[in-house]
Amino acid sequence: MSDVNAITVKVPITFKRRRGRKRLVAPDGTELVVVSQPTKETDNALVKAIARAYRWQRMLENGDHATLRDLAEAERLDAAYVSRLLRLTLLPPALVETILEGRQPEDTTVTALVRIASPIWAETGLRPTR
Repeated sequence: MSDVNAITVKVPITFKRRRGRKRLVAPDGTELVVVSQPTKETDNALVKAIARAYRWQRMLENGDHATLRDLAEAERLDAAYVSRLLRLTLLPPALVETILEGRQPEDTTVTALVRIASPIWAETGLRPTR
């Protein structure tokens, strides 16, 4: 038996991948939220970069490594990379908390955070504590 009164509705939706998850996108470009999925997404790359930065800072302060170059060699990384990531320890605590909770803007990257680490403190007039 077929239902003669059936109505077919076509909705033009595309699927896009963001951070490895599929998202529904309406024709006008707005992202449709599926209620069954959690709304917070922790960006593991950002969290890992911040955690590394604080670990490296602690290693330098504890005297585990005398210089940044020694630390970079021990980690088998480029000294310039280690230096850039260490700037993440200068981010305001509220921003770090936002990132850890997964509430950062979607386009937030490690590179963007490194660029803004120092100017954020300058704008607020606050100094990071050690």
